[in-house]
Amino acid sequence: MDYLKRIEESKEEIVKTLQELISIKSAEEKPTADAPFGKGIAEAFDYILKKAEADGFDTENADNYGGHIEFGGYFLDENGQITGTSDEVMGIIGHLDVVPEGSDWEYEPYGGVVADGKIYGRGAIDNKGPVVAAYYAMKALKDSGYMPEKKVRLILGLDEETNWKGMHYYLSKVKAPDFGFTPDAEYPAIHGEMGILVFQLAKKIGKTTGKGIELRSLTGGTAANSVADYARAVIRADKMEAYDKVKELAARYRNEKCSEEGQIAYGARLNCKGVGKSLEIVAQGISAHGATPECGVNAISLLMEFLGELDIINDDVNEFVGFYNQYIGYETDGAALGCDLSDEPSGKLVLNVGKVDLEGEAVILTLNIRYPVTLTDDAVYGALMPVINKYNMGIIKIKNQLPIYMPADNPMIKTLMEIYGEHTGDTEREPIVIGGGTYARAAKNIVAFGSIFPGDPDPSHQRNEYIEIDKLILNAKIFADAIYRLTH
Repeated sequence: MDYLKRIEESKEEIVKTLQELISIKSAEEKPTADAPFGKGIAEAFDYILKKAEADGFDTENADNYGGHIEFGGYFLDENGQITGTSDEVMGIIGHLDVVPEGSDWEYEPYGGVVADGKIYGRGAIDNKGPVVAAYYAMKALKDSGYMPEKKVRLILGLDEETNWKGMHYYLSKVKAPDFGFTPDAEYPAIHGEMGILVFQLAKKIGKTTGKGIELRSLTGGTAANSVADYARAVIRADKMEAYDKVKELAARYRNEKCSEEGQIAYGARLNCKGVGKSLEIVAQGISAHGATPECGVNAISLLMEFLGELDIINDDVNEFVGFYNQYIGYETDGAALGCDLSDEPSGKLVLNVGKVDLEGEAVILTLNIRYPVTLTDDAVYGALMPVINKYNMGIIKIKNQLPIYMPADNPMIKTLMEIYGEHTGDTEREPIVIGGGTYARAAKNIVAFGSIFPGDPDPSHQRNEYIEIDKLILNAKIFADAIYRLTH
């Protein structure tokens, strides 16, 4: 069969399809009657389903909560005639929703701009590009005449970046796949995913009295699973000359922390400007995925460190700022908090600060933790509680996604590893465990496979997100071979 050649010949069409899909802003918004995750996500979903129907695929729409694109699942006689259908399903699970675009893009975040051999835009790598690659892998196989005995189903999630309500609803209406992969991580095959906790630390803030510098508001970040690239504080002082001192401190801080010599905050920024009778302090960091916070610079950490330099008159605010700088700061392994747990398959726990919000009588800090596959959420909470109790803070538990783990010698893992090696020449690498949370958790016998190659940057959730066109095509070829080998 010539399905790999067909993929190569479809390169321009693949690029065009991804550009059109990127142009649809599919970050979750306020629901409507026929769009449970907002208009943009519904539009992206409708786009890909209509394309699939035009290309001759069967499709399923579970009330706009999710759906799939499907072909195959037929038993043939020796003359190639259909004699029956199969109930066994091989699933490829992707998602069409994206995280908010953030700020300071060099390219239009929903423009699908092609430059330097790359397609830029929110969702290019996470996860619209891989979904398009999987779609054209299926299309190339179908157009080549391949008739898999098992059903091949591209499942489309619509709120993977938030609450997974759509996937849960879809799977309540449609039979779950029996096995398969999700192209929403990295290569080679991933045989384990760390547990994921999302929780908030809450501290009451008493009324501010006295004269001096008052912290009026503090906000930062957009999502728990993204490194905050923006944070903002507004202060009010009783004397205008206090603002001049803060500005001088900010200038010195920039030189010390945001320069190349500053290392940890290199590339970040901190600026002040007057807003009426107040002073606004804005920190701009470098975004990254919450599973790899070490790849970014957290703007919240940058701003909190600077606020620690100021003589703020509210004791509760000072205590919170002191707690943050002593026990979190720029750390991404939870060491100072006491929860730097690890195991042999996973390595160290990963900690990300996603959001902060101070308005009125409380400050809320949203944390995202990836914990090792052999441990539990109780182990994590138990480890950090001594520090939390010391500062009289409350914990609001939001989410716990349990870890998943499949032995490295599982037949499907071995097959995927072989396919990866054949296409890349990289035959020495072993399957890995990641901190990311993918739809591999949505059903049994699903593993993450692709789409970022070893050694390549991960631009997921970052400004100027992109996918290399050559890697997009290579992904499609790898997925096509995986479909063929797993359903042949």
